Amino acid sequence: MTKRWVLSLIACAFLVLASNWGFSQAVFGNIVGTVTDPQGAAVPNVTVTVTSQTKNTSVTTTTNDSGNFSVTHLIPDVYKVKFESSGFKTFEQGDVPVSADGTYRVDTQLQVGSATETLEITGEPPQLQTDKSDIALQFNSTYVQNLPNFNRNFTNLELASPGTQKLTGWSHASTENPQASQQIFVNGQHFSGTNYQLDGTDNQDPILGIIVINPNLDAVTEAKVALQQYDAEMGKAVAGYVTAQTKSGSNDFHGSAFWYRRSGANQARDPFTQYKLVNGRFIPPTKWQQYGGSIGGPIMKNKLFFFGDYEGQKASVGVNNQYSIPTAQVEQTCSQTTGFCDLSQYLGQAGGGGGGGFQTGQVFNPNTGTLQGTGRTAFPGNLIPNNLISPQARAILGFFPAPNSNGNNNGTLNNYIAGGAGPLTANNWDGRIDWVASPTINLFGRYSQQWFSVSGAPGLGKAGGTGFGGCPSGCGLAGSSNIHNYSVSVGVTKTFSQSWLADFRFGWMHYNPETHKFFEGTTPMSDIGVPGLNITNQGAQQALFTSGLPAFQMNSDSATLTNFGEGLNVGRCNCPLIERENQYQGVTNWTKIWGNHSIKFGADIRSASNLRVPSDANRTGVLNFDHLTTSNGGIGGIDLASFLFGDVASFNRFVSQTLTASEHQ
Repeated sequence: MTKRWVLSLIACAFLVLASNWGFSQAVFGNIVGTVTDPQGAAVPNVTVTVTSQTKNTSVTTTTNDSGNFSVTHLIPDVYKVKFESSGFKTFEQGDVPVSADGTYRVDTQLQVGSATETLEITGEPPQLQTDKSDIALQFNSTYVQNLPNFNRNFTNLELASPGTQKLTGWSHASTENPQASQQIFVNGQHFSGTNYQLDGTDNQDPILGIIVINPNLDAVTEAKVALQQYDAEMGKAVAGYVTAQTKSGSNDFHGSAFWYRRSGANQARDPFTQYKLVNGRFIPPTKWQQYGGSIGGPIMKNKLFFFGDYEGQKASVGVNNQYSIPTAQVEQTCSQTTGFCDLSQYLGQAGGGGGGGFQTGQVFNPNTGTLQGTGRTAFPGNLIPNNLISPQARAILGFFPAPNSNGNNNGTLNNYIAGGAGPLTANNWDGRIDWVASPTINLFGRYSQQWFSVSGAPGLGKAGGTGFGGCPSGCGLAGSSNIHNYSVSVGVTKTFSQSWLADFRFGWMHYNPETHKFFEGTTPMSDIGVPGLNITNQGAQQALFTSGLPAFQMNSDSATLTNFGEGLNVGRCNCPLIERENQYQGVTNWTKIWGNHSIKFGADIRSASNLRVPSDANRTGVLNFDHLTTSNGGIGGIDLASFLFGDVASFNRFVSQTLTASEHQ
């Protein structure tokens, strides 16, 4: 085992041996070039000074015997490069933009003359990248802030890259992703294979594969989306990687402020769900606001700089949901203990279909026929004696509101519309310090915090169902969530000599969602006589985790009843959920410049502890119903009738023996 480790470390140490100059820095950028005389011959020993145009900090090197030079480990900024040599005019190239993980070439031909004469060139040098082979898009701060970007969502920038596609038809619940990380495929690879980095340290939740700190656009000085052929330093990624660098201060004070607001005042109505007045309105009240600002400047000019930003969000986005619930006739007739439960409205309208069955909507007596479900007797006119109806199902019928829409299929489908809005609140801020400790030592440190609160009420009242919360990050929430995300990144660069350079980085991130059911703490199933769902005799924690409603899910090919109750697949709430993820990261990169070549080696060590106690399946229970229970060999039958008989087709729930079992990587 020891031998294997030694061989692995040796292999990692010599990952890169490049001709000319080849560098890869997740945080820093590089300036390289060649200096020649008017005849094109190399000029050695030219003093090259690279100066930040915003901080007035400088790095100095000299050209080698081949006239080549390199200055690495530069914080993303705009620089001026000055060339000085005896017998030649001084040459200055200004406005050289340096990006993280980017190498910019400044080749210079010196002119014969006095060193006191200066030839100054302004304007960016050519941007053709010849020193790196990765396929990537670079976004500077102007692009990041000014490109059209709905809701100012940083992860949307990834969609501006070729070969990217947003996952549709599925998304993480907003209770676990209020930061609204987009699920994006890169070149067909799963979204969880995209590596997110912030200031050179990991920024991806290891379980859900989403971004942890979705940065404020005013805090981003640049972003890079790499799609192919990225360097070994980005080894965690299997799809692409997205890096963002936060801004640093300068010798001048700079700031920004923004406020965006949208409301439903001029919002168009959805003709399918907003054709009916609900609480006196076609469209529920809607208001979305995003606001914040930034400021940066010097603490000590040319030495110590700060940057800070804040972004807040308050949203209450109105939505209308459409449901299929028991008709007024069903609620009235099936709530009795005598007489008949009348399901005649469903004849010829719905039901059946599995395995090619004919959709008649006819209900068959599940107490007749064979064990295989054939030879059953039909209920004439779909009139079911009430003494066959489950008392518990009858009680649950009372949870439903009365239909308020004619719907379709004789009023049996899409017959209830409800509207509402759930609040989403976010408070996010970053702070960064940059310190030029000496001409050979530079340090930076950043702290980020993002707090979210999101909630929503169910659309079917006591019956639960899809809710109104979670917008705009993921509508349909019935429940609540509080999430506190944190991130720290610290970096140090050290120049030991003109040929030995190193950088060290430390990162920490914390992801901590905590979710709750809307009806948490109540025992509605025990109250109506359903045993074993709300468990109250095994301790307070078990009682809390199994409180509230179970999930009632209809499995028919053409369901006559909307899924209701609570849970992830009903109200978009993985609740209750306890999750605490901590990751510590140490990174070091060493660069040895050897003539016209460079050798780079380093290490990336991460320690992660993850505690996740989920409810992917409702801990109170998931009760599945289908039409087969009340069909005749797959012909006819409706899931509503199966529910009324209390015939559960299948049942599952999430159970864990411990609430503290974590895993370590």
